[in-house]
Amino acid sequence: MGNAEFIKDIKSRGVPFSADEPMSRHTTFKIGGNADIFVLPRSEEELIFAINAAKSAGIPAFVCGKGSNLLVSDNGIEGAVICLTEMKGIVIENENVTVAAGQSVQSLCLEVQKAGLSGLEFAYGIPGTVGGAIYMNAGAYGGEFADCIVSVKYLDPSGEIKETEGKEAEFGYRTSVFQKNGGTVLSVRLKLGADEPEKILCRMNGYLSRRKEKQPLEFPSAGSVFKRPEGNFAGTLIEKSGLKGEAAGGAAVSEKHAGFIVNTGGATSKDVKTLIDRIQKKVLKDSGITLQCEVKYVGR
Repeated sequence: MGNAEFIKDIKSRGVPFSADEPMSRHTTFKIGGNADIFVLPRSEEELIFAINAAKSAGIPAFVCGKGSNLLVSDNGIEGAVICLTEMKGIVIENENVTVAAGQSVQSLCLEVQKAGLSGLEFAYGIPGTVGGAIYMNAGAYGGEFADCIVSVKYLDPSGEIKETEGKEAEFGYRTSVFQKNGGTVLSVRLKLGADEPEKILCRMNGYLSRRKEKQPLEFPSAGSVFKRPEGNFAGTLIEKSGLKGEAAGGAAVSEKHAGFIVNTGGATSKDVKTLIDRIQKKVLKDSGITLQCEVKYVGR
């Protein structure tokens, strides 16, 4: 039982993997210790096999995408990290689009734009995978994925493949039913609207320009660190507390946008956690508002 048995099983099936894989290579923060075993399934069958093999071997399995909303422990992740970035695919039928969980949001936006389909312009520039975007109900500039989801196919914790209609997926601000039921998103069916490709691209580039102007894209980060408090903005509260530029080790509150913590070079997970705690305490003291962390912390 354990890691050795798991490795033997996935080797026998030919599923790509590596041992002691630095998670700093697989998160947008560029932070994190090693995963004991890092697995890259290329299909739903390989994913299901890897999850079942981890259960049989009695080791934990953590499923991720491009790591755009993750802070990984400096001590790494125990057991298997199953990364879905090789599970790609886009099928366009009129205004209906079916997308695999590992497809990048960026590439999806470009494909539907070329096909003259509108509805995802807001997402252009979001750095994660489609699976992660569904899990978090990612959104920006007044739009969110829930707006165009017809149904989601997912793997439940018992290993059964299920499908849920968009309205049953309990989408809310940065949340979905998959955060509650432990489901792993496999693919999603979207309903978009027809428009001229040039007009769609113009809107996409407009949103991207706004991102570049207002967000610290020149540094590794995990995007907005805190959820938006009702009736307020996390970045505004942090700035009012005089925390722009505040640093802990290699982690710092962005001078460009106070809602971001950036890795200025060599930041550790401990640095980021220290800074998050400092921000929460100062903002609570100054405004009476408790900032809720949007970034998911994983690992030992």
